[in-house]
Amino acid sequence: MPPKTKVETAPSTVKELKDTLWKAADKLRGSMDASQYKDVILGLVFLKYVSDAFTERRTQLHEELAADGMSEDQISQLIDDTDEYTGRGVFWVPANARWEYLAENAKGLPAIDGAAPKNIGELIDAAMDAVMAANPTLAATLPRIFNRDSVDQRRLGELLDLFNTARFTGQGAGRARDLLGEVYEYFLEKFARAEGKRGGEFYTPAGVVRVLVEVLEPTSGRVYDPACGSGGMFVQTEKFLDAHHADRTAISVYGQELNERTWRMAKMNLAIHGLNANLAPRWGDTFARDQHPDMQADYVMANPPFNIKDWARNESDPRWRYGVPPVNNANYAWIQHIISKLAPGGTAGVVMANGSMSSNSGGEGQIRAQIVEADLVSCMVALPTQLFRSTAIPVCTWFFAKDKTAGEHGSVDRTGQVLFIDARNLGHMVDRAERALSDKDIAKIADTFHAWRGSASAEGEEYEDEAGFCYSATLADIKEADYALTPGRYVGAVDVEEDGEPIEEKIARLKNELFEQFEESERLAAVVREQLRRVS
Repeated sequence: MPPKTKVETAPSTVKELKDTLWKAADKLRGSMDASQYKDVILGLVFLKYVSDAFTERRTQLHEELAADGMSEDQISQLIDDTDEYTGRGVFWVPANARWEYLAENAKGLPAIDGAAPKNIGELIDAAMDAVMAANPTLAATLPRIFNRDSVDQRRLGELLDLFNTARFTGQGAGRARDLLGEVYEYFLEKFARAEGKRGGEFYTPAGVVRVLVEVLEPTSGRVYDPACGSGGMFVQTEKFLDAHHADRTAISVYGQELNERTWRMAKMNLAIHGLNANLAPRWGDTFARDQHPDMQADYVMANPPFNIKDWARNESDPRWRYGVPPVNNANYAWIQHIISKLAPGGTAGVVMANGSMSSNSGGEGQIRAQIVEADLVSCMVALPTQLFRSTAIPVCTWFFAKDKTAGEHGSVDRTGQVLFIDARNLGHMVDRAERALSDKDIAKIADTFHAWRGSASAEGEEYEDEAGFCYSATLADIKEADYALTPGRYVGAVDVEEDGEPIEEKIARLKNELFEQFEESERLAAVVREQLRRVS
């Protein structure tokens, strides 16, 4: 049944969607805390998307059936076949959860035929229940917080009116999903910034994720993240596949997340991007209970929390093959868990605090030495500072490979070698607090690795050490450095171009310039003293 009133809008551009929806978020900002309004806004964005995608598929299906010569009565009997929607990757949206119904009743539902009136919050909660009941993959995922005392119902109604001007359809279902996906990611980034350190628990900057994805090049098989946050690693994997015109169904996604709210965000995020992900039946601690115990991954990508002091440590855990991690730091627990998850031929990339590359406390140095001697480390990248708004801790990326011989991952045998990349000078400041990596920066890191490995994507480019940036070290080199894996120890200083000026002449010239500056400094000091004397 079509709504009595309908707001006609043109398809929204990404910028229009972002601006409109962020304005919508601001409407509730003053009446609730950041984490709650995040759940409200992202939940509504998701509901708006699934409803728009459903409506577009419904219109398309009506046209298909009409083109087959069916009457309106015949169409009405077939148009509610759920398989016609779910089979096209579209969620089934019951009538009471469709956006038109909610927008029409944005001020609530009055008492009718003896039934109690309902405010808009109650209607949205009921819509969330209906969508989850109709789509088992969304079970226990969507927020039901819209009828709480802390949610201003008048503002919530205004919010729906504003959302009603934004459309995620009109450019094809795939494009609609991409638009919504970009909006959702934009919101995750905005909320992460608003929440500061707390935001870092669910959001990894896209540039950092892309470094992992572009180096690993996940094209098929099982992709795993043991601390998946809101699912950014998987989303960037999907984008990588799309950019290379690869089949996104060729990957299977597995993840685990400790925080319940973040787990729900990840489920919504991946559903929006059309990724069928196994994030386990519920949230949980990866160390206390690995929810994918028998899964062996072809690719692991992770940004686990740094330097955790309070973690579920079990000394007899079989994952600690290279040594038991210390009580007060889980960094090497994450590293060994990730290694334990790699299938034969598997590769991994993990973001870690810089201290992990050289720490010797609590037996970490011995664990690192064992991992290096097992020839599991393929590449170490030191990243620039200030990439994470949520922490000032400098970070690096570790890359692991179960097999470094010539084969599927590259034509060059790198057994017994590790590539070191010092990327600390890359990136640009987007504001006073945050640095970002450009496409060119990310390509420089990834291209260097692929040239070193002889990957197909290197297109025949041969690797060469570059002073100050990259160096291919042997295990003997690393042992000589006491198993420290800090790239700066290996890449050396940047070569300075010879300017042709004889050294004696250069020293004399610089000495004269220095004396001239001393004299100018003394003259200015005398001027200042004279001015101060006159004032006094």
